[in-house]
Amino acid sequence: MAVDSVLRSALGPPACEKDAKALQFIEEMTRNADRVQEKVLSEILTRNAETEYLRRYKLKGAFDKESFKTKVPMVTYEDLQPDIQRIANGDSSPILSSNPISEFLTSSGTSAGERKLMPTIKEELDRRQLLYSLLMPVMNLYVPGLDKGKGLYFLFVKSESRTPGGLLARPVLTSYYKSEHFKTRPYDPFMVYTSPNEAILCPDSYQSMYTQMLCGLYEREKVLRLGAVFASGLLRAIRFLQLNWEQLGRDIREGTLDPKVTDPAVRACMGRVVKPDPELAGFLEAECSKNQWEGIITRIWPNTKYLDVIVTGAMAQYIPTLDFYSGGLPCACTMYASSECYFGLNLNPMCKPSEVSYTIMPNMAYFEFLPLDSTRVSTRGDLSSKLVDLVDVEVGKEYELVITTYAGLYRYRVGDILRVTGFHNSAPQFHFVRRKNVLLSIDSDKTDESELQKAVDNASQLLKAYNTSVVEYTSFADTTTIPGHYVIYWELMMESNSGELPPSRVLDKCCLEMEESLNSVYRQGRVADNSIGPLEIRVVKSGTFEELMDYAISRGASINQYKVPRCVNFTPIMELLDSRVISAHFSPSLPHWTPNRRR
Repeated sequence: MAVDSVLRSALGPPACEKDAKALQFIEEMTRNADRVQEKVLSEILTRNAETEYLRRYKLKGAFDKESFKTKVPMVTYEDLQPDIQRIANGDSSPILSSNPISEFLTSSGTSAGERKLMPTIKEELDRRQLLYSLLMPVMNLYVPGLDKGKGLYFLFVKSESRTPGGLLARPVLTSYYKSEHFKTRPYDPFMVYTSPNEAILCPDSYQSMYTQMLCGLYEREKVLRLGAVFASGLLRAIRFLQLNWEQLGRDIREGTLDPKVTDPAVRACMGRVVKPDPELAGFLEAECSKNQWEGIITRIWPNTKYLDVIVTGAMAQYIPTLDFYSGGLPCACTMYASSECYFGLNLNPMCKPSEVSYTIMPNMAYFEFLPLDSTRVSTRGDLSSKLVDLVDVEVGKEYELVITTYAGLYRYRVGDILRVTGFHNSAPQFHFVRRKNVLLSIDSDKTDESELQKAVDNASQLLKAYNTSVVEYTSFADTTTIPGHYVIYWELMMESNSGELPPSRVLDKCCLEMEESLNSVYRQGRVADNSIGPLEIRVVKSGTFEELMDYAISRGASINQYKVPRCVNFTPIMELLDSRVISAHFSPSLPHWTPNRRR
């Protein structure tokens, strides 16, 4: 096939002609990022000129970028909530978008305790599908032969709700999996899943997980990659196997299907899958009955080349556990997306998790970036004037992501903090740093997610000598004590057969190590101001965070988008955690702190 020489040198030789077109598209978009962005903004403003939102800012007849930047303010979800609520209540006038709002995508974030509703329009499915179509052509550059096998992906839907006005409200991945784009997708040898659509679309999480796992076991030697949306989802699947391998083995041995699987569509499709296979059943039972589960993924699925999961941001804490279960298989983080918008893809998907950078695709939306040091400015008008265009960001600097979408979000603060790592052609590449939020605060201290993650990582190093690791954690600021103090819940995994916790003195030292890893304002509060009490670690029983997830799902959370909250303050959740505590430990001494000196 004829392949552009620039394409070949930039990204590598494509696996097939279809891949060549996809890679060429990436090159064209990234070479002309500025021009594409100008076109995207012009299209959004022109088509939405008569919307109530843009007319408020007197943009009618003025669709140029300068007018947009001068007149339209930067906003948060709370600013848009009244308009979004009107649409949810049934107002079909063009409030945010000239195109009808087709549904709401529920964000994993919340506003005033409720899940955020992100408006979307039908054509956004085309844009999302376009980004999905670019993932495997890039992956094929790094992992050859993926057309010779299948992917075992644990994918789930959540039953949708409706707003008072009758619009669907559901997670973005549920919207995609239930769309014709997914259900009637054309055959692609590089994108074959072991899970049938009926299993993925089953709303019951047990039935869906059981049948997806069963299909993956039947085709274990064909599986070339394992995946879930988040690392936590894949670990949930391994935990499911630990709890249900005996029933799975019986079904494989006898060619039957667990009677708990009652969904008619699932039972019908599984009738074509299940068959007696005593040899496979014996193999499964022999592997799963062992006390040692290290490397279980490659033991059961021996041809697996990589794990396809998100392990950036808060998901980074799962990397050691994934390594344990997979024997160190590489983790591929392929794309960067949210309910508000799909942003871009990782052009080097087999890099180390700590080195993951996403290339923003300039055709997805109009992107602006707020320099992180600009957030010290007090007024919103001043902040809007600080926004930087996509092609004008600087390597090494951190920015908050701001988007303008076809569906009617204008200069919307997503809340993600990104660091520029480089450029592919003229399109910048970003490392996801954290969500812009504060997790813990007792006094003047403010501890965010990335700081807490680092503290847990550093403290958990002390457990290695005891073959123990932190598999899950959350926190809360306990202000019932005087002074208040940080409480961190840890669920531990002991790799030794004894199942004994490390000595209490070691866990006490972990508390101190966490404090040493926190910021200077925190340590000043501990040492000089006496405004913060000693940090406490509460070790909970194995399986506690599984119960926490089940509780969240029972209250309407999406199994597909669920992430363990890194800070909790909801009484039933805290009661659940406290009822599972098996030991409590406090920092035995004060952390280091020196006035006017940064660590």
